Amino acid sequence: MLQLWHLASLDAPTVAVVWALAFAWAVGVRLGTWVPPLLACGTWTVYVGDRLLDAYRAIRSRDLSALRERHYFHWRHRRSLIPGACITGAIAIALIVVRMPAGIRHRDSVLAAATLVYFSGVHSTARLRVWLRNLVSRRLVPRKLVTKELLVGLLFTAGSIAPAIARVHFVDWPLRVCFAIFVLLAWANCSAIESWESSRMTSDVLPRTTVLAIACIGASGALAFVNWRLSAFACSAGLSALLLALLDRKRAAISPLTLRALADLALLTPLLAVLFGAHHA
Repeated sequence: MLQLWHLASLDAPTVAVVWALAFAWAVGVRLGTWVPPLLACGTWTVYVGDRLLDAYRAIRSRDLSALRERHYFHWRHRRSLIPGACITGAIAIALIVVRMPAGIRHRDSVLAAATLVYFSGVHSTARLRVWLRNLVSRRLVPRKLVTKELLVGLLFTAGSIAPAIARVHFVDWPLRVCFAIFVLLAWANCSAIESWESSRMTSDVLPRTTVLAIACIGASGALAFVNWRLSAFACSAGLSALLLALLDRKRAAISPLTLRALADLALLTPLLAVLFGAHHA
């Protein structure tokens, strides 16, 4: 069941919805009932499209080295997944048009445009991908740090926090700290998966995730004096980082498919903070 959760691209929508609910809980706002379905449908549509395009490009070029079991699963079931993705994409668009307030729609259009640029760059010609990487590196961070994993982490976290941000009047530094923490956590997750799937002899996943866990715990302690919800939220990110470190230690004893699914399962720890807060409300 866990493997199917990953193979069918249900892991990313689950994490997106959990993170969105956790972000909203941490800042004390309530999301509309239409937000979780929108996030779930939109995220699933994007991931299905991404994996089908990866498979198509590899098969067309006859280079199957980069394909994983999830790509083969999507390609085998493309006759069902493509119509399903069209339906969920249509549902997402309908929710945006019918239920999303105009002000929020205009702000989120920037994030949607950034996602489209990234998505187009990944699945376009090599020349465009180089141009996109150079553009981002000049504007944001040094070029050597601009990786696919970092961009995915940034866009995924931005999409998860956007519904909560749209409902607060001011984004203060504690919330910015939490946003940065979860960008790093998403980046660590993507980097760990990339490292494991490339079958490298040496891995920097353990030291990276350990440092991130320590940073999250430190941030949680500092935030405890400002906002206990954000503190619990940051602590949950530290737990996720520790779980990724543990998976890296045990990776030799776990099948690659199960390891990949467990890596995403480790990102659901913010749900514990929400449940803890609901119990003590």
